[in-house]
Amino acid sequence: MRDTRESRLLLVLLIAIAFALITVDIRGGQDSPVEGARQAAATVFGPIENGVSSAVSPVGNAIAAVRDSGSRHDRVAQLERDNAALKAKLGSDDRNRSRLKQLDKMIRVAGEGQYGIKGAEVIAIGAAQGFSWTVTIDVGANDGIRRDMTVLNGDGLVGRVTTVGPDTSTVLLANDPDFTVGTRMESSDELGFASGQGDRPLRVQLLNGKADVKKGDRLVTFGSQADRPFVPGVPVGVVLRVDPSGGGLTRTVYVRPFVSFSKLDIVGVVVTAPKKDPRDTVLPPKPVPKPTPTVTVTVTPSDSAVNPADGQQQMP
Repeated sequence: MRDTRESRLLLVLLIAIAFALITVDIRGGQDSPVEGARQAAATVFGPIENGVSSAVSPVGNAIAAVRDSGSRHDRVAQLERDNAALKAKLGSDDRNRSRLKQLDKMIRVAGEGQYGIKGAEVIAIGAAQGFSWTVTIDVGANDGIRRDMTVLNGDGLVGRVTTVGPDTSTVLLANDPDFTVGTRMESSDELGFASGQGDRPLRVQLLNGKADVKKGDRLVTFGSQADRPFVPGVPVGVVLRVDPSGGGLTRTVYVRPFVSFSKLDIVGVVVTAPKKDPRDTVLPPKPVPKPTPTVTVTVTPSDSAVNPADGQQQMP
């Protein structure tokens, strides 16, 4: 259409009619004279709009997904972090429960033996310190630790302090071949010296070659002069085997230590010795032996029985 005076006049007229219809429609509401025309237009153009919407909506959803992907990724990442934290917490709680149990046992031992202890955690193991069987603990001179102090846990004798730094110390374990401790047998008071043998039982030389000792007997530390390096009464272990007496001046027994040296975690350094020897009071209660089941056999007479009247065997 050419831009002429007539075309411009027609455009102005159409715009004026459009405004007039909008005004009439707004004022008429649902009774508007153009309501029917609007419904007819909806009937014609509605399916087309739906088709266009169906064709366009996946793209819109994809765009929305891309737009929200950052926040969704953040939520997933946060959930993953929360899940990992929960698992770590559960694992930590299990470990804490185990450590609390160890601490309770050690406090019981310290209370029964009247030992003043400084609690510590094992932070390193191995031969890095120059010994075959040693551990490093997280207390040192700043905590009042000195060389040649007894180290124990809730099960019994762990070892003795050999090297002290400002904040850490090295402990020589009781199963080290260079370790020796004076021992006393429970009840019989037979004295001896226990030496470490690595992952094998402790070897104990009893001073009495004719000592009456048997499997299952228990030993505690005898104690040292001025309680260094060993305080008395700390549980050492249980006799596993007794060498036959050969008439010598000493007698050898082999002892399973109460402490598991490969599972050390919470230990205590005895910083204050007891005022008197606790003797056997620190030993745990003896295990109650399980009763041996008794089997009773009942004999049932067979079909080939003897006739009591004539003493003859009844044949089938």
